[in-house]
Amino acid sequence: MRFLSTLCWICMMGISMGAQAQPAAAPKTQAAQPAQTVASSVDREIKIEEREFVSVAEAMPEDKFNFSPEAMNIPGSDYKKVRTFAEQVKHVAATNFGLYTAVTGEKPPYDISNENGPDSIKTKADIIKFLKDSFAAGHRAAQSLTAQNSSETVKTFFGPTTKVFATTFAVAHGFDHYGQMVEYLRMNGIVPPPSRPQPKQ
Repeated sequence: MRFLSTLCWICMMGISMGAQAQPAAAPKTQAAQPAQTVASSVDREIKIEEREFVSVAEAMPEDKFNFSPEAMNIPGSDYKKVRTFAEQVKHVAATNFGLYTAVTGEKPPYDISNENGPDSIKTKADIIKFLKDSFAAGHRAAQSLTAQNSSETVKTFFGPTTKVFATTFAVAHGFDHYGQMVEYLRMNGIVPPPSRPQPKQ
């Protein structure tokens, strides 16, 4: 009986020591994320702006595309000769083309000599296409950037600047007008899509 008790004790010690000797399971790690680059970082900015800006542009009904706050005659306001909603969109698209094609060296596919874009682009569908095409040019510009060439100087409509400044300034400029367009929507009783309740994931 004593032998059996001793044998059980030895077995238990062996199991315990064996368990302690087992290497700890490696913690589960997330899949390695690709390294961020100048190109991927700037392109991400453009994607965010594109998603927000295009959604707001598309939210305005076509019969309100020529709306500006000037028509509301708000007492004490000064909206004289401000851009219409359509002109806001076209201005951003024209500016995008001016900056992004300076980076890539492409010839703009539209006449952007007018800061509000071509007069021939009038319908909502054509204006939205003009806008989306300008963001496509933006992605090409962003994807052309490297750590080496991002500080190269290019000529833009506001003078010489670096490639990285031209691409990031285009995003800042677009968001400036995005804020104005949000107000234009709200003045027409439309909640901007990015401000609407989002479905739970």
